[in-house]
Amino acid sequence: MGEFSLTSVDLLRRGHHKIVLICGSGLKLHSNNLNVKKTEVLLRAMNFKGYKMDGLGNDFLIIDQRIKPVSLSSEQIKNLAKRSNIGFDQLILIEPGQNSIHDILFYNSDGGEATACGNGSRCVAFLLMNERNVKTLSISTKGGVLNSFNNGNNNVTINMGEPIFDWKKIPLSEDMDCSNINIDLENQGSFQGYGLSVGNPHIIIFNDIEIEKLKTIGPMIEHYKYFPEKCNVTFAKVVDRKNIEITVWERGAGLTKACGTGACATAVAASLKKFTDRLVNIHFQTGQLTIDWKLDNRMYMSGPVSNIQIVDINI
Repeated sequence: MGEFSLTSVDLLRRGHHKIVLICGSGLKLHSNNLNVKKTEVLLRAMNFKGYKMDGLGNDFLIIDQRIKPVSLSSEQIKNLAKRSNIGFDQLILIEPGQNSIHDILFYNSDGGEATACGNGSRCVAFLLMNERNVKTLSISTKGGVLNSFNNGNNNVTINMGEPIFDWKKIPLSEDMDCSNINIDLENQGSFQGYGLSVGNPHIIIFNDIEIEKLKTIGPMIEHYKYFPEKCNVTFAKVVDRKNIEITVWERGAGLTKACGTGACATAVAASLKKFTDRLVNIHFQTGQLTIDWKLDNRMYMSGPVSNIQIVDINI
């Protein structure tokens, strides 16, 4: 048998035969790698439906795994994320879960898994609430169970849980004052930021920045030595006690139009630094999110979501 380019292989037993279902490209396989007497090889393209949604332009491909699960490699995710293809900041998978609470998995456009995604959580909650015709819904993420509320007019509030300041849990590479992290970049200067986790690691730097500058230093800070799991990078400009303008370089996704967890982390850091109130509007170029860090330590994020678009996915 000749050589095939593969990324995912499924073996199905039919009597004494085995059928190899081959999808995609990337991995070389030879028949003598398989411990079977007779192998039938079928080349099959993957074709299925998905959903496109966005929150303030922070866009997502949502795949429902409840009926017909699919398995995608990191290379396939990266290919689908290209703007010349479907294009998205994050991939979201809806898994069956338990007790009517679906498990939600997030993957960045670089193919790596993410533990949290604020705007993505609001979008998938909106989709599931529409499906069930309900106004409240809980979803389970690796960052915890999140409760959401449909406010009407495509506006969704989600309880993002509590911020984390323990250096081991953010995580940072060593014990340090997370409220004053100094970043020294060769030929780019020094920056002081506030480090915390809201389900994923963030550093908030209270300086204005030009987009082209962020494109240069964003990946440098994302991969800085203090962040063993990389980090999301936010530059924030405080307008007044109720409004902040931010620009975000997302871990594993790069420059995005909006970032829900970045908005939450900024609101918490700004409140702790006495720059703003606990209820604050976070402004992006495409609109705003409202973050309410309540006295019970939970962060509530409210904002618009797009309509639901069905898309064809071909691999």
